[in-house]
Amino acid sequence: MDDSLGKITSGLAQDNLVLKTIAFVYNSLPGWRDDPNRPREQSEKKLNLQLVKLLGSQARNDFPMICFNHEEYQHGTRSIDISASPVKQIVINATSYTVYDPFLVLECKRLPADRKAREIEYVTGLKEKTGGIQRFKLGLHGSKLDIVVMIGYLQKDSTIYWYKKINSWISQLCSGIIKDVCNWNTDELLESFKEDPSKSISSCRSIHSRIESNSTKVEIYHLWIMMN
Repeated sequence: MDDSLGKITSGLAQDNLVLKTIAFVYNSLPGWRDDPNRPREQSEKKLNLQLVKLLGSQARNDFPMICFNHEEYQHGTRSIDISASPVKQIVINATSYTVYDPFLVLECKRLPADRKAREIEYVTGLKEKTGGIQRFKLGLHGSKLDIVVMIGYLQKDSTIYWYKKINSWISQLCSGIIKDVCNWNTDELLESFKEDPSKSISSCRSIHSRIESNSTKVEIYHLWIMMN
């Protein structure tokens, strides 16, 4: 992974284990995609389950202090696609985590979405509140975490195309061209885009204000992989 992915933005807590876990996931993506034993799927849910299985298998040998879980419950009956928790109790920034407490959550989205009505769902689901970034802003996902992850399964076009497209959606939300249930500002645009063409993966980051408190920020690491 590019070294810049391990640098935390000023003002947010630096959690070494969190960053190492993000790096582990990022570096595992190409091997998962290219695994000859992996059934070729398009469905987001099936891809999520495949990825969790691969991460769990890899972690047993290469990252044994962490376990990965599928469909972690969050706010109410909502669940997030993947979570990471310690195999035994640890303390991160004075907060204790057990095997039951995820210290990192990962939301996964395919790009493009499977139908026109969900076109911008990587960013927002509008009134339905199904958007990836939107749910972190609303505190519906990862409400107690400073750092979270979004994984993009890119099934068409290039990584730089999606970087520009997603920022165009956020810009339209900022200007009011697209109306949402929460406010957006230009500070929330994706930045620090890095690409590894040899592995067809890329990363970038964004920082967002949580709706319930303007003083609370959440940093999202975006990890993208070209699936075709």
